[in-house]
Amino acid sequence: MSEQHQLFEQLKQIDENGTEFWSARAISKLLGYSEYRHFQPVIAKAKEACANSGHPIQDHFEDILGMVAIGSGALREVPDVKLSRYACYLVVQNGDPNKPVIAAGQTYFAVQTRRQELADDRTFQQLKEDQKRLFLRNELKEHNKQLVEAAQQAGVETNLDFAIFQNHGYRGLYGGLDQKAIHARKGLKKSQKILDHMGSTELAANLFRATQAEEKLRRDNVQNKQQANQTHYEVGQKVRQTIAELGGTMPENLPAPKRSIKQLETAANKLSDSKDKDNE
Repeated sequence: MSEQHQLFEQLKQIDENGTEFWSARAISKLLGYSEYRHFQPVIAKAKEACANSGHPIQDHFEDILGMVAIGSGALREVPDVKLSRYACYLVVQNGDPNKPVIAAGQTYFAVQTRRQELADDRTFQQLKEDQKRLFLRNELKEHNKQLVEAAQQAGVETNLDFAIFQNHGYRGLYGGLDQKAIHARKGLKKSQKILDHMGSTELAANLFRATQAEEKLRRDNVQNKQQANQTHYEVGQKVRQTIAELGGTMPENLPAPKRSIKQLETAANKLSDSKDKDNE
């Protein structure tokens, strides 16, 4: 973990309910804002992004009174905001991108938020690999629809445009490999889809790429397909960089499962039909 990442983690506090949080005032100083009032518009943007993502603002941003030293050991109450990990992620995403520490924060909180979401979902953790694959493939299918919508709003209009757009994301994530090259590397037939032949780890990386690309296209209000392609490529690169920093296996080096998603779905449907007949 880099020095900046350690600083983010050191600022974390635990409340009386055992819930982690960050002080907005403390985060503002770490992110290089000389005065808290300059940071308040960033918080406002982060709240808006939170609402647009379908998350209740009150679950992630809580107005509180903090204590600051005013000299001679005296303390004074000042307005502050109690930020969740997700709120911190949104704050750094909406901060000044020219500040190097914000760039570091964007990577850190994006990864940590996703890891925390998965850790909190005990049901997910207990699923077998095949069930994880089915779950993540369905999630990716839904998020790809949202990515298509965001890309269309950014000027990606035709089927060819979207194929090129998708390949930019794959190239970023797979170290230069496009969809055709990934297809060949997995040894798939022409009719087989690469997403149906990925393990849960590889699917999770692609889900992260898709969700982050969609958010960035909307957040940056991208208006042309060239910029959309570059955005998708850079998001893919950032996810790949994060995998490397965490010591993970690059997606192109992950083994292809023995059974495809289609085979898993067929088996699951047969099992469901069998149970239904037993209950008749």
